[in-house]
Amino acid sequence: MEPPLIYLNNAATSWPKPPGVIAAVNDALALPFGEAGRSAAGLSSDCVADAREAVARYFHAPETDHVIFSANATDALNTLISGFAINEAGPFHAIISDLEHNSVIRPLRTLEAGGRCSVTVVPSTGARVDPDAVAAALRPDTRLAVLSHGSNVLGSVQDISAIGKLLQDESVFFIADGAQTAGLAQIDLGRLPLDAFVFTGHKYLFGFPGTGGFYIRDPEKSASTRQGGTGTDSRYPLQPQGMPEKFEAGTHNYPGLVSLAAGIAFLEETGADAIARSITRQAGIFLREFSGTDTIQVYNTNPDLPVISFNLRDLENEDTGFVLRRMYGIVTRTGLHCAPLIHDRIDGGHGCVRISPSILTPDETCRSAAAAIREVADSVHSA
Repeated sequence: MEPPLIYLNNAATSWPKPPGVIAAVNDALALPFGEAGRSAAGLSSDCVADAREAVARYFHAPETDHVIFSANATDALNTLISGFAINEAGPFHAIISDLEHNSVIRPLRTLEAGGRCSVTVVPSTGARVDPDAVAAALRPDTRLAVLSHGSNVLGSVQDISAIGKLLQDESVFFIADGAQTAGLAQIDLGRLPLDAFVFTGHKYLFGFPGTGGFYIRDPEKSASTRQGGTGTDSRYPLQPQGMPEKFEAGTHNYPGLVSLAAGIAFLEETGADAIARSITRQAGIFLREFSGTDTIQVYNTNPDLPVISFNLRDLENEDTGFVLRRMYGIVTRTGLHCAPLIHDRIDGGHGCVRISPSILTPDETCRSAAAAIREVADSVHSA
């Protein structure tokens, strides 16, 4: 008989979803989906517009129609990076950090392999990127910087305000990858000196997989990379350049966008203070249990997000994950977490185990999981 499920992989995809999210999607599925430009009689509300307004409100975006929906954060990053490269007449220089996800690394390395750009990787110090190190990496041909707001391995949040200010002064297009911080950190796009902010819906915004997008301050800085139906200007043979149609083509993920709006409603009702207290409390449960032993190596003992990565002495990370799932029902994430550069520094490229609760993970569940991990570590050491 399998043990009860303990889900600690919210940094990949959050579970469970709030009951209000499930109910909102069920209600929406009971009617055909309505949208702008269609007859609304007998249809559900315009869920695309509702979700766009919810995202703009939650992130304090100055222009609602500059919120663009995509399949996920990876899709959004590819759209922005590729669209920016299309607009550049010649090769350019780009800056990233060693905390980046492959959704940043691979598009830029592909452009680099084709002679379209060169890439500098700024090393993090501890768990953070020093703004001075970003400044030192600037060159006369630097046109683009893409940096993670929150590390999916170390749980650290970067000072994108300070970094954005120095990049703004150098006229560098700055994309912040908020896949890990959206729903956890307070983000005010009206104040942050960013050119674009990327989010995903299925993590800490509590929406369904297949949702995400970006906010872009100046749409002229990135070209359209998709063309197709928009429901507007249908006789025009090129992609309309108005917003948000410039970056959106085809049928939206209607149920997903309903879930995204409902997830944001849950976060707004919960409140930023309660979320922040939950992060501190839950991280503390694990870190206290892991302290005072050399059998558990934690790679950041002061995370800003509910993300704790570790390895057990004398046990491979994949084996640790297998034991935790099989014996204790604990779902973790093992391996390189699609962020190979930071693993090269912290664990020699071998990978690690990551645990990531959410505000819907009971504290008692965190305590049980932490004790189980300590038990496995001690048993391996004593064997």
